[in-house]
Amino acid sequence: MAASVAAGASAFTWTDANGQVHYGDRPPSDSQAKSVEIRVNTYTAPAQISPSSKTTPDFIATRGSVIIYTTERCGYCRQAKAFMAAHRIPFKEYDVENSSRGRADYRKLNGRGVPIILVGEQRMNGYSEGGLASLLRNAGYPL
Repeated sequence: MAASVAAGASAFTWTDANGQVHYGDRPPSDSQAKSVEIRVNTYTAPAQISPSSKTTPDFIATRGSVIIYTTERCGYCRQAKAFMAAHRIPFKEYDVENSSRGRADYRKLNGRGVPIILVGEQRMNGYSEGGLASLLRNAGYPL
């Protein structure tokens, strides 16, 4: 379940005179560049809530606490964090690309996209405001 980069964004690959391969958003005019499709792993289907199948204490949220696994470029991740910030819900965030802890936990959770939100032992893949609100209310957070 991956989404393409926003419409209008382009990426190219080309090989220079020395045989070195390059990638960028602006190819040199003197070479034959090929367009490259960039795909970002982010959940695009409706958010799914389920009990977490993992119970390793080092990464499952303790009763009622909130953990979110994100990437910097994920719009749904930003929306989820903004929702929690607006409702003053404390959470821990782990970036699955820039944090060794985030990468390790993501693998243990069999992550296939972001965000992954853990509230206690409940897990949400993706983001929906109503789903997250329900999850938080069930954990005792007043919304």
